[in-house]
Amino acid sequence: MADLKSNLDVSNAPGTGGTWDGVQWKQAVAAASRWLDRHAAGINALNVFPVPDGDTGTNMTLTLQAAAKQVAGSVSHSVAEIASGMSYGALMGARGNSGVILSQVLRGFHRGLGNSDTLGAAEWAAAMRDAASTAYQAVLKPVEGTMLTVIREMADGAEAAAGTGDLLAVMSATVEAGRASVERTPTLLQKLRDAGVVDAGGQGLYVIFEGLLRYARGESVEGGAIETVSGAPLELAPDGVHVAHGEYGYCTNFILVGKDLGFPEVREWIAQHGDSAVVVGDDRLIKVHVHTEQPGEILTYVCARGNLRQVAITDMQEQHEEFLDMHEQAAAKAPAAPAVPATGEPALSKIATVAVVSGAGLAEIFRSMGATALVEGGQTMNPSTEELLRTIEALPHDEVVILPNNGNIVMAAKQTQALSRKRVAVVPTDTIPQGMAALVAFNYEADLDTNARAMEAAAQNVETGEITTAVRQVSMNGIEIQIGDVIGLHNGTLVIAGHSNEEVAHDLLAKLNAGDRELITIYYGQDVTAEQAETFAEQIRAQYPDQEVEALYGGQPFYAYIISVE
Repeated sequence: MADLKSNLDVSNAPGTGGTWDGVQWKQAVAAASRWLDRHAAGINALNVFPVPDGDTGTNMTLTLQAAAKQVAGSVSHSVAEIASGMSYGALMGARGNSGVILSQVLRGFHRGLGNSDTLGAAEWAAAMRDAASTAYQAVLKPVEGTMLTVIREMADGAEAAAGTGDLLAVMSATVEAGRASVERTPTLLQKLRDAGVVDAGGQGLYVIFEGLLRYARGESVEGGAIETVSGAPLELAPDGVHVAHGEYGYCTNFILVGKDLGFPEVREWIAQHGDSAVVVGDDRLIKVHVHTEQPGEILTYVCARGNLRQVAITDMQEQHEEFLDMHEQAAAKAPAAPAVPATGEPALSKIATVAVVSGAGLAEIFRSMGATALVEGGQTMNPSTEELLRTIEALPHDEVVILPNNGNIVMAAKQTQALSRKRVAVVPTDTIPQGMAALVAFNYEADLDTNARAMEAAAQNVETGEITTAVRQVSMNGIEIQIGDVIGLHNGTLVIAGHSNEEVAHDLLAKLNAGDRELITIYYGQDVTAEQAETFAEQIRAQYPDQEVEALYGGQPFYAYIISVE
């Protein structure tokens, strides 16, 4: 790819005592967006939990791209005006908790600028302080050792250097403070220490500001390998490899299992046939993430070596156009199309219910239970605030209940409350079973507030178990986990590891207190056959003869089984 200087005007980089106008700030954020995009896969790999949900880098990248896209056509030279547009674009494009917090960082940065047309050392420091305070205000229970700590300590660094009057010096101090802060995150959070990683959101912020600094110095954002805060090359996982990102294509993910897979050869071959490759594992199990124009070629190659699991292919060009085609603010709230209930039947209530669901079987179940509309999303695929808002506004109802069904979607859902013309209640469901229990509690005759309270109470009465395959080696909650182990989560907390679904289910159900409940429902995933699921259910029936046990097709990716105990 071309050097940064070929694409961006850096002739007016700040230098000593310099200032930026709106055009330069727009170019700087565009550069930072590209720098973050290059390193999204590495940030994703900084996943505390050994489950396939490490999407922090992706969520932050899409959010920042939405901010840059919003002002791409602007000709304003006012930094405040450009920052305002970026704040709106990030708000609408925010995905996942990390993306929502990033949108608040940009919102605070804009607020701190006031009406300033230029950005100098003093304005930068003031904007950074407001960015930090706004981010903290967005989180009900701020936790130190996260990206909140990093943005606050970056603001400290900026303020300490502001007296120089040198914007470049202040930016350098900001980035150095970010590096040091990220390095300290494991000392503040036990889960980071246990996993042996720094905070992914904090690392994402550091990369963004590093990209801004590279622009200011006239350096390229097209090359160079990212380093950890310790200065050592980032280890994605044992024997991992990270390859630079190229053009849009198909985001291809899968797990390859077998014997004598020839990990080094597989890793090298995939790296040569795709971009943004993350290839981790060993000769028994290989986890692959790669961007390629020819996913079939890669799948054909690996199929000759072993068995495929959890294959997921996404058209990134289509995703990019859908996610980043931000509407103008006035048009953003306009209905995209006349909405109909998900069941296809006339609306039975003045209140609509919107559920976030991933998996054909689960979608059908939510429809049959009366969900008015569905938004596709879930683990590793968090819908943006705009996608949720578009669905809300397209419905003929004046009041809407949202069921996020994933803890990483709740914050984005809550942002729609201030953006929609309608009354929106968010029932903070963290799991699919919680969402189903909440939907059962919905009362067509009750008002919005009464329904929201009843649905949240119902969700809290459900115990959720999830069974999946570990994609990284880690020590967590006193459990030593190897790549390829079957692991069990209780309400999102990792509690058990074993070598088979049956072994893990036995101990997991005990932790769910299944013997004291009446109904055990099993939703089996896209890689589990009906025969396998029924055999699994029969084993659970034998273990719990006094409980009703039901197996239903969920079709969800990544998780072999989601278990609801009521």
